[in-house]
Amino acid sequence: MRQEVINRAGNCCEYCQMPQMFDPATFEIDHVIPEKMKGKAVLLNLCLACFSCNNHKGPNIAGIDPETSNKAFLFDPRNDVWTDHFSWDGPFLRGKTFSGRATIELLQINRAFRVAHRRQLIGEGVFPPRSSL
Repeated sequence: MRQEVINRAGNCCEYCQMPQMFDPATFEIDHVIPEKMKGKAVLLNLCLACFSCNNHKGPNIAGIDPETSNKAFLFDPRNDVWTDHFSWDGPFLRGKTFSGRATIELLQINRAFRVAHRRQLIGEGVFPPRSSL
């Protein structure tokens, strides 16, 4: 099942789109609906996440949209279309929706070290992956 999740994700984090080949930490299988909330370990509830995204997401399914201060469900890689919720502005990931902004905020996707890493990969011409353009 792990290999199916990896293949489906194109070996990229399904939240921040970082390819595994450019991240030193092994990517993890994330339960979109956490097991604590009765989420099952089935393909329809699993996604590939980099350590940073998975660590910050934890058991959360919602966050706060920093633009409106309203609660919003996090981006759901199994039911949402990534490009509907996010876009790239150079090395910065921008949220286009309540869910997109809440996800970026909670997962801390635009922290300085992550932006610097993406800036370097952009300079090398290997980021962002085509699937997220």
